[in-house]
Amino acid sequence: MESADGQKGRDGGSQRRSPLDVIMSQIRRKRSASDRKPLGRFLSRTSDRTAIPEDAESENKGQSPGAAASAESERDAGWGRVCVFLQKLGKKADSRSLSLAHCDLTATDLLELASLLQFLTQLEEMDLSWNELIGGSLTTLTSHLQHVGGIRTLKLCSCRLNADDVAALGEALTSVPALEILDLSWNSSVGGTLQSLLGRLHPSLRELHLVACQLTAVDAAALGGSVAALPKLCVLDVSCNPLLTQKVDAGGFRELAASLSHAVSLTTLRLQGCGLTPETLDALGASLRCLPSVRKVDLSCNRSLAGGLSQLTFHLPHATQLESLDLHLCRLTHTDLEALIQVLPSLTALTSLDVSANKEAGSVVHQLVSALPLTQMRRLPLNSCRLKEESFTAMALVAPYLRSVDVSWCKVVGGHLPLLLDALQPSVVVELRLSSCGLTTDDLHHLADVCRRGCVSSLRVLDLSYNGSVGDAGWAALFAAGGLGSLEEADVSLRPMTSAPCSAWLPALLGALPRMPALTRLALQRWSAGSQEMQQLRYSVKNRNIRLDWDPDGSDWKTSSQEDSQPEE
Repeated sequence: MESADGQKGRDGGSQRRSPLDVIMSQIRRKRSASDRKPLGRFLSRTSDRTAIPEDAESENKGQSPGAAASAESERDAGWGRVCVFLQKLGKKADSRSLSLAHCDLTATDLLELASLLQFLTQLEEMDLSWNELIGGSLTTLTSHLQHVGGIRTLKLCSCRLNADDVAALGEALTSVPALEILDLSWNSSVGGTLQSLLGRLHPSLRELHLVACQLTAVDAAALGGSVAALPKLCVLDVSCNPLLTQKVDAGGFRELAASLSHAVSLTTLRLQGCGLTPETLDALGASLRCLPSVRKVDLSCNRSLAGGLSQLTFHLPHATQLESLDLHLCRLTHTDLEALIQVLPSLTALTSLDVSANKEAGSVVHQLVSALPLTQMRRLPLNSCRLKEESFTAMALVAPYLRSVDVSWCKVVGGHLPLLLDALQPSVVVELRLSSCGLTTDDLHHLADVCRRGCVSSLRVLDLSYNGSVGDAGWAALFAAGGLGSLEEADVSLRPMTSAPCSAWLPALLGALPRMPALTRLALQRWSAGSQEMQQLRYSVKNRNIRLDWDPDGSDWKTSSQEDSQPEE
């Protein structure tokens, strides 16, 4: 009879368990994480970070053993649902980070994800960017954000958010007081609706990204009113919003620029392609002099500021911590460049200056180099600057200190490359870009010698594209030389509407691949080869998981034929 009763107790579940059974059950649950593999068939987790949240003990305090066991069982089942959902999307589960960018999420997926947030209470990062089908249905997610109140990063780039989505997100921000990074870039409907969001931001916010959101002057004014209430704001990126500076006389951008003087923690300001004019530069400069902590300023692609850079440079000496200044593609005049050169000696912390794609810059390289703190410079791109022979010689003075060298689209480089290469310090440069420089076979032979000596052993990016004047012997010498063990990206493509055989030097490239263990991308656009050679190369890169950009049949000629022989200026 006892045996029958005992069997009944085992089959009947935990309703009649003895106190001893409950205690033993609790002991078993405290086994090490390595011994415990809940729902292992769904996901193999090898680190504490990706394991089931382990703060259950604090939650279980004060609960009866039976209630605690039931709660933990529910959490395990919930985590299993999370694993299954993410596995369906080809992702691995992580209790602290949820990255679902480029997953083609639908409104149905978003609804399912919302129901799973209650099992992700430790979540700190959520990235749903580049899922355009979830636009218009964000409310299904935001209504559950209270379950992930500790979230610090939220990215919703290019999700086709509409005004209702922005409003719903604004209301939900009260549930995430720890939010530090918010990125809503590439959502054009954010423009005009920003005010409903900004007033809900918490003082903890450190980064705000609103790139290409069609922001208007009204949004600029609203943003200006909120910046002062964000004492920890370090990064503000409102690039690619050309309407931001419209109607300057009515306020708008002036209010934003004036408010920046109160953003005492601001270190990075990006205003690329915002239609800046000399008038807006004056307002911006007045605020920069109140921001001694600012380190990076990006004003590139603002062609309307040409002729008025002095409105900004007058204030730059007060930015004593400025490390990076980007002014590429701004149509800078000779007067602008002279004003910049005058202030450069005051910028003692500067390590990166970008005046590329400004034609006039080629005539003042010597003055630029003379005014820069050479020994600490790491970037000075001069691509598309119409360099002359004397300015190229001046470039060699700063080359020994640069980690990135870019003189692409400067024809003067062809035949004079040894002057630049011999100036490089061993194991310093990591990026060398020489696209469309009219390089010769002798130039490539000299580059091969430099590689052989180990002078560019730290090189990660090598761009030699659009140099069709190099002979087969030059390419073969380069790949046979070795010394490129750190190389990650290599581009030797030909320009559009051209083609040439690579059979003469392809064996040298195939032999070099094993000596390039870090290589992840190889571009050979518009080079032709035999079918057996093509098969050999594709087999070699497939085994290494290298991305191969190659169209030996010229399939991209039609799509690329509209490209200009010179980059946009």
